[in-house]
Amino acid sequence: MDLKYAVVCSSNMNRSMEAHSFLQKKGFNIKSYGTGEKIKIPGASANEPNTYPFGTSYDEIYTDLKSKDKTLYTKNGMLHIMERNRRIKKGPEKFQKTEEKFDVILTVEEKVYDQVLEHFESVGSSIDQPVHVINMNVVDNPEDATIGAFLLCDLVQELSASEDLDNDMEEIIQEFETKCDREVFHSVLFY
Repeated sequence: MDLKYAVVCSSNMNRSMEAHSFLQKKGFNIKSYGTGEKIKIPGASANEPNTYPFGTSYDEIYTDLKSKDKTLYTKNGMLHIMERNRRIKKGPEKFQKTEEKFDVILTVEEKVYDQVLEHFESVGSSIDQPVHVINMNVVDNPEDATIGAFLLCDLVQELSASEDLDNDMEEIIQEFETKCDREVFHSVLFY
């Protein structure tokens, strides 16, 4: 089945973009988003993150980080992440602003999952098109983002192979949960 997917994290920077990159290379119809108030990425210390408004391009963030401390942001991997991201799309996108409709929305953090559910609740249903929202927690670091992308790809392959997604969903999720040994949340919402 040719499904339309979205993958969502907080800032559309690391976890969602790693999955976006991986799933896109595998030929899936995928978009990525963030749900946060602003884009937040590590700074010189844990108390000093770099923040940018949604709408800032990956090129602009790359240039800003490079001018602030090229050595630090090379060492912590942020410049590499920006290079990957800008090959995929112009900049981080806010989920709550998109008008696109998806068959499946994958979230990588319980807070993000809750924000997606709240968004659907706030805008209401107008066309009765179902969307499956699935959460699997992924730690926000480059290593776990890569592992998360592989796991989400396995899930997407199973979902895409289904002839009747609505009837097969619970079984697919149960098998996936057992295989990846992570808790998975699932809700069906409507556009």
